[in-house]
Amino acid sequence: MAGPAVNAPDPTLSKAQRSYRYIRERINDGRYVPGFRLVLGQIAKELDVSVVPVREAIRLLEAEGLVTFERNIGAQVAMIKETEYLHTMQTLSIVEGAATAMSAPHITADHIARARAINQRMIDCLGDFDPHSFTALNLEFHSVLFEECPNPHILDLVHRGWNRMNVLRDSSFSFVPGRARASVEEHEELLRLLEADAPALEIELAARAHRTRTLDAMLAYQAEHKRAAPVGELDAPVA
Repeated sequence: MAGPAVNAPDPTLSKAQRSYRYIRERINDGRYVPGFRLVLGQIAKELDVSVVPVREAIRLLEAEGLVTFERNIGAQVAMIKETEYLHTMQTLSIVEGAATAMSAPHITADHIARARAINQRMIDCLGDFDPHSFTALNLEFHSVLFEECPNPHILDLVHRGWNRMNVLRDSSFSFVPGRARASVEEHEELLRLLEADAPALEIELAARAHRTRTLDAMLAYQAEHKRAAPVGELDAPVA
């Protein structure tokens, strides 16, 4: 007997609910990045439904703040509020810098090798650039360097910062892809400092500067975007 169809629609869900789940999942996992234009007809075709339930789903997502609707633009995945991104990145730069410096005495040659291998994977994907995958690798790289922090309170703050960035659906590299190449170069510099047993303060400041350079790149993008096409309060994207 044949089994159930793969990816068959859940019969308990309405078409609007299916549309909502379909779009929401793609926002959550980064396939629909901030600023991504939601073409109702295309989504309806993918789901084999009319545009009516897709429109209902868009309205629900708009009420949740995940989607915005702009005249002459249409529906798009909501950008990150500038202040939220700014405050999260500022905080993360401080606590992650401290955690990386405190981890330094516990970083072994194996840690360095693992981090360098991850960074090489990041370099390898620069040619066929996928911002979401690059961001996932970025967290994997930094986790190797900060997870040995012996202070659980600081480590908890780092985890909260990264989780907050995930909630914000951040993939900054979607908006400033040129930052990706600079980022992997800075990763190598961090590894060299750790290998050389550099002073803790030097490691902390380097890790902090690495994070704030991404913030600076995003702020520059936001400023330029506002001058080019102001659309209200949401003009930013999502480490």
